[in-house]
Amino acid sequence: MNQTARSRSRSAARLAAVQALYQQEMEQTSVPALLHEFHHHRLGATIEDVEYADAEVPFFDDLVKGVDSRRAEIDRLIGAKLAKGWSLERLDRPMRQILRAGTYELLARADVPVGSVISEYVDVAHAFYEKRETSFVNGLLDAVAKDVRS
Repeated sequence: MNQTARSRSRSAARLAAVQALYQQEMEQTSVPALLHEFHHHRLGATIEDVEYADAEVPFFDDLVKGVDSRRAEIDRLIGAKLAKGWSLERLDRPMRQILRAGTYELLARADVPVGSVISEYVDVAHAFYEKRETSFVNGLLDAVAKDVRS
């Protein structure tokens, strides 16, 4: 796979991971059931005339499983960077999942440069939000990166 195709495939995996984590939080879906659904019905599929991009499945799986298994640690890191008086629970669900996936990647995927992680999750945020929120994602993940990647 060439670098451009791999980059697109990882971008698709990140967006799908955020969607899967959102679904998990909304429906309390187990990780194995979530992975099965995304593998068979979402990643690279066409559903109701919507074509889902081919995502790098092992990367998607790592993001979803990693956030699930390290959620308490991830939430502490994010919570420490929120403004006084704010909590993770005050953020809306898609924002929580974007920050969790980005924080996990900063923590566990040293093979991906900090700048790439941050810019990718800012791009994911653009799928859901306006500029103010995407700037928030940028700033928060940058602050987390300073703590977890020295």
